[in-house]
Amino acid sequence: MAFGQQSGPTASARQVQQLLALLKNAGHTDFRDARGPMGFTQRQAAGKFTRDEAAAFIDRLQDSELDGAETAIVPATELSSTEQLVRGLPSERLAAELRRRGWTVAKS
Repeated sequence: MAFGQQSGPTASARQVQQLLALLKNAGHTDFRDARGPMGFTQRQAAGKFTRDEAAAFIDRLQDSELDGAETAIVPATELSSTEQLVRGLPSERLAAELRRRGWTVAKS
């Protein structure tokens, strides 16, 4: 398999639309905006998913809605430039900075 190629059948248009709708409900503008927080690859940030990947992300977003795990979500368009920058940081860098400041960080 070539670098960056998906392994499996392509997600249906319906799955991609459903995933995008859930992401918008979670406060993201598009797949690229959700790349860092959702852990999307470059391919996924371009809206290209396998069926299994799309199903897993849909389940994850639906579960977070049911659990109420998400705090008050502010749409990306209402965030300051600093808040948008922080939202785009890789999780590892953000966790390292929080640890440096004395916070305890755990992956959920």
